[in-house]
Amino acid sequence: MTTLATDSRDGQSLAPKLLGVIGVVYGDIGTSPLYTIRECFTHPGAPGVSEGAVLGVLSLIFWATTLIITVKYVSFVMRADNRGEGGVLALTALAFRARRGKRWGHFIVLLGIIGAALFYGDGVITPAISVLSAVEGLKIATPVFDPYIIPLTLVILTLIFMVQAHGTAKVGSAFGPIMCVWFLTIGLLGAAQVVNRPDVLAAIWPNHAVELFYTSPWAAVVVLGSVVLAVTGGEALYADMGHFGRGPIRIAWVSFVWPALLLNYFGQGALLIENPAAIESPFYLLTPSWGLYPMVILATMATVIASQAVISGAFSVSQQAAQLGYMPRLEVRHTSAEEKGQIYISRINWSLYAAVVILVVGFGSSSALAGAYGIAVTGTMAVTSVLAYLVARHRWGWSRWTALPLFATFLFIDLAFFGANTIKILHGGWFPLVLAVALTTLMWVWRKGREILYRRRYRDAIPLATFVDGKMYKRAHRVPGTGIFMTGNVGVVPFALLHNLKHNKIIHERVVLLKVETTDEPRVDDEQRIEIKDLGDGFYTVIVRYGFQQQPDIPRALAACSSKGLGFNMADTSFFMSREYFVPSPRPELPPWQEWLFILMSNNALSATEFFRIPANRAVELGSHLEI
Repeated sequence: MTTLATDSRDGQSLAPKLLGVIGVVYGDIGTSPLYTIRECFTHPGAPGVSEGAVLGVLSLIFWATTLIITVKYVSFVMRADNRGEGGVLALTALAFRARRGKRWGHFIVLLGIIGAALFYGDGVITPAISVLSAVEGLKIATPVFDPYIIPLTLVILTLIFMVQAHGTAKVGSAFGPIMCVWFLTIGLLGAAQVVNRPDVLAAIWPNHAVELFYTSPWAAVVVLGSVVLAVTGGEALYADMGHFGRGPIRIAWVSFVWPALLLNYFGQGALLIENPAAIESPFYLLTPSWGLYPMVILATMATVIASQAVISGAFSVSQQAAQLGYMPRLEVRHTSAEEKGQIYISRINWSLYAAVVILVVGFGSSSALAGAYGIAVTGTMAVTSVLAYLVARHRWGWSRWTALPLFATFLFIDLAFFGANTIKILHGGWFPLVLAVALTTLMWVWRKGREILYRRRYRDAIPLATFVDGKMYKRAHRVPGTGIFMTGNVGVVPFALLHNLKHNKIIHERVVLLKVETTDEPRVDDEQRIEIKDLGDGFYTVIVRYGFQQQPDIPRALAACSSKGLGFNMADTSFFMSREYFVPSPRPELPPWQEWLFILMSNNALSATEFFRIPANRAVELGSHLEI
């Protein structure tokens, strides 16, 4: 009782955390019963509805949730926390730190980019299929609603994306209770049907799944491609670990969410054994006729919550990607003064919205969309297995013979599901693949282009020590005030400083070379953020460090410098930075199409002034043309 009442680490009550976990973490996987069982029997090539097939499907669902969610994610992967944070990019940073080296570094970065790109595929499909499947329940009540399913779905989705700019803190407070009602309701509806057919519980034994593969191997592969719908949201457990901690997530899954889901799945199976015609919509036909409309409303609310969690996750991944150098700078807006994780990125929000609308209109039904689901999810799971193995081997110190069999088993399961989903490529599976390839290409080109640019920019630069010790600025007029020059390398003289010296023949009484550094940890503590070095004659270097989940704020960082003996008066401080304009190089290191793509992304990136929150009236941007 004490364990459930309080969190032994901080003494705080677990109840609010458990409520938050149920409301935020489990929205995606919690709405899977809406369509999973139906898709296992209605996809082209699936087996007919028979008692043996139903037991085989239920057995696969039981063992998929057991091995992938309970064993892989809850028991093992969640141990790979990056200072408490989870998710594919946090895991990438952890693996990169554990297994350094040029060859391994490129491999790990590429895996992380692919995992992030696949996550966006999930972020596009989840709102579309979840809301659409919930609204389709109206057709079960009466065919009159059939023409209004798509318009109503689009209205709900539009409202979801419109509300993002205002933040979701207030709405989020209601997520937990609503999802608790959802899980209790679907669990009770399933349990009522299981009581009528308790023999359906025999599906727990894996021999029923084995028998399905033995008697109908191709149909079993088709089923496997739909069973993966039952484990979508597994990455959410890991990604949201930093918000709630692994303890509450584990407790909520084992004691409440997992039992409710299994009861509903087994209840749908029992219903199908009794009435195979119920395959039209086994989830909604579990509900008594008098409760159908309230159930549609509850399901719609649950899918809105699931969509919200995925959209918020896309914002978080985008912020991390930009900070780690996988994406151009983005405008990030914080929507809550209390919750640092509540952010809004306009470009990502409306890009997701456009993609979701295209999916809903283009596919037209949740069954058609189910064909597009699965590949992105299983691809991300496979990436997680590989990265987690590297962390286990090189950070936890596991022996190869301990780590390899375990994570190879996880990877085998992931690839089996991924392979089963490849048969859906022509039925919609091409969409997340095309999206993932496009995003992977963009992120890889951006990172590669920035590396090339860094080398070219500083290849012939003057060492800062030579510049200061040799007094190469002695003929310049020293003017009052502080000049801060933003740079990516404090060891050399920035272009903006040389440009200002050459054309204006002046140099400030105090010159500060300021570098903003993003670490491979999610957060950097305030006492470790600032590093100051006095070079003499009024020259200083300042390094400001942020974690990949933190947003740079230069004025605030400079205010903190006063405690280290370097105070700033913003009224007599000017910021100098280069405004880069890229032109094609006669000796390009990138193929022409990548060169063009990099220039396009660079021209649309957020300016350094806005990104670092530098007051516009104190900033001076000096243009420079650079070859890429």
